[in-house]
Amino acid sequence: MKSKHIGSSFDDFLKEEGIYEDATSNAIKRVIAWQLAEAMKAKKISKAEMARRLKTSRTQVARFLYPENCSVQLETTQKAAAIVSKRLVIKLEDISRSA
Repeated sequence: MKSKHIGSSFDDFLKEEGIYEDATSNAIKRVIAWQLAEAMKAKKISKAEMARRLKTSRTQVARFLYPENCSVQLETTQKAAAIVSKRLVIKLEDISRSA
């Protein structure tokens, strides 16, 4: 049976363009920001309350939750995750030989 997909994968395209790492890190940050925002909604924690618990300003929390902001520190992310009863998990994986 012939594959219905022709050409390279999207990951291959991003690598060829030299933007794979940036695109991947931006996607990860967007997902984390979305997950934190959703957890805050579920726990009924406002940005102001999150700011109080993080000992920072509401503006900083808004910046932290903004998906385009990729300069958030891991320590801040871990603290925010703990506030919404979550744990940040980061791991290194081997790159497959075909990559």
